[in-house]
Amino acid sequence: MLWLLYAALAAVCFGLRGILYHWTSQKPLDRNVMLLGVYMSGALVSALFALLLRESWTPAVWAGVSMGIFSFVSNAAMFRGFAVGKASLVAIFTALTPIVVVAASYVLWHETLNLAQSASFVIILAGIVMIRYSNDISWGNLKGAEWALLAMVAFGITDLSSKQAMLWGADKLPTLFVMYATGSLLFGASWLRARQAARRLAAVRGSAAGELAAAAVSEAAVGELAAEGLAPAKAKAAVRWTTSRTIWLGMVVGLSNISGMLLILPAFELGVTGLVSAVIATNVLLILLYARLVLKEVWTRMEFAGILTAIVGVLLLRLLG
Repeated sequence: MLWLLYAALAAVCFGLRGILYHWTSQKPLDRNVMLLGVYMSGALVSALFALLLRESWTPAVWAGVSMGIFSFVSNAAMFRGFAVGKASLVAIFTALTPIVVVAASYVLWHETLNLAQSASFVIILAGIVMIRYSNDISWGNLKGAEWALLAMVAFGITDLSSKQAMLWGADKLPTLFVMYATGSLLFGASWLRARQAARRLAAVRGSAAGELAAAAVSEAAVGELAAEGLAPAKAKAAVRWTTSRTIWLGMVVGLSNISGMLLILPAFELGVTGLVSAVIATNVLLILLYARLVLKEVWTRMEFAGILTAIVGVLLLRLLG
């Protein structure tokens, strides 16, 4: 049952990552730069330990490219979801990654669930339907759910890529380096593209936009500030979040991410893919506790019942495994 220990510790790390993502998403900073720092941190840590432990750089480590691409999508979508939606809602949707993982594991590797485990998935889906039809949420007011759903699918494909890397016998740390290096390139490219857009925006809008662009606030940050109608005082606060400061913050946040990934790979190597993913998905409990106690989020009865039902389903998936 060593896989369970690894998966449980990974859940704690990813729960902390979710909390830090929410906290940073509320700051007037460029999310591409922040997430670039997250991935740079992971690349540096994994490369250092790979060299110290003399792990092998076999062709199998290139599975990390797929991990990096879908991790890029999932982390960007999760961060955006936290920025525009309720933390509890985003957390519970991203906790449903096991649905994607179990379905794909059956197709790819013929891993199956027993009747009790299948029943737990029905409970999870029932919880989602209840959340969807709570009084707070409508098709016109999804509150970040669309980003959370994208993150859910992308996290699932990342998990599947991680499992495949282990099946191919790839060493963990070189694989993680390839993953984080790929993500760093993607977030770096997104940031540079945003800076170019900011320059074009400055040329069109004149001096006011030019001042923001000169202060190294990217188009992404400018657009979010304008869309959210922030007061001038908050706009000035955005200027203080320089590129270097944001990257350093991202590198600190990235320690929670790389810690979780260092634990998730041996868990996938030793355990059944769907059950490992389900245990890791319980990181939602930590995020929900943060949302309720720190953010003082108020849930409708239907939303609370849906959240509770989905959590019970995830826990039963583990207990009945």
